[in-house]
Amino acid sequence: MNRPALERILSLDFLSRGENVILVGAQGLGKTMLAKNIAHQAILAGHSALFTTAADLLLDLSGQETALTLERRLKHYTRPALLAIDEVGYLAYDARAADLIFQLVSRRYERRSLLITTNLPFKHWDTVFPNASCAVALIDRLTHHAEILVIEGQSYRRREAELTRQQRSRKRPSRKRAADNGG
Repeated sequence: MNRPALERILSLDFLSRGENVILVGAQGLGKTMLAKNIAHQAILAGHSALFTTAADLLLDLSGQETALTLERRLKHYTRPALLAIDEVGYLAYDARAADLIFQLVSRRYERRSLLITTNLPFKHWDTVFPNASCAVALIDRLTHHAEILVIEGQSYRRREAELTRQQRSRKRPSRKRAADNGG
């Protein structure tokens, strides 16, 4: 990853300018942990922050039964200095969900910062919001005034699983050795 970009993000200067941070990378590269650490740093620095997943956010917003309750929930998500939305791109959403995210992004645009984690480059967001006419405008608002940090590498979970598998296979006596030893 681009270390100077990460250091710029961790300085939290983007918050005073209402700019966004977008962490892009495959699964298992630490995007969620980075997002949580950035939100934690923001809180330690005296800013308000809220961390949620895209699925939980959309479940909450789409569950509002009246315009008044939806307005209250949108205000709830508009209020914090930093709103971190994790896992955009892991699930596909309908046009209503895209409209809800678009409303939220539009309310925060150039006023309050968003931190988004995604496993997909923007050119593939049409798979996340396949029937949404607002997808292009959503991406436009998210990326305008944004620090986009691309994270590359191999999944740490996959590396850990492979290491564990190797350690277990070393600890087990092989069938041939067990047979040679009378086992």
